Amino acid sequence: MIKRKLPPVHPGEILKEEYILERGLTITEVALGLGISSSSLSAIVNEQARITPELAVKLSEAFGNTAQFWINLQKNYEMWHAEKTVDRSRIRHFDKGRNLQSA
Repeated sequence: MIKRKLPPVHPGEILKEEYILERGLTITEVALGLGISSSSLSAIVNEQARITPELAVKLSEAFGNTAQFWINLQKNYEMWHAEKTVDRSRIRHFDKGRNLQSA
């Protein structure tokens, strides 16, 4: 994985800036169109919640891109944060064949 110093942008920020505000839409209008609550969409665009696979499908249909686009944004965001928080020095390594016994 490429080591990045700056975190990737939260997918909610991209949704808000490039898809909602740029089109002159409101959170309420988009939430209704997606069939989700305004509070759920608000949590996503305010970077307090994640884009689920189900929402990714809805967003892809609403905005004409792919569900994979939204999932990749979310995955990249979460992986960057996981790389920063997991202490790899405390992980046991399991080498192939090391613990195998002959029958």
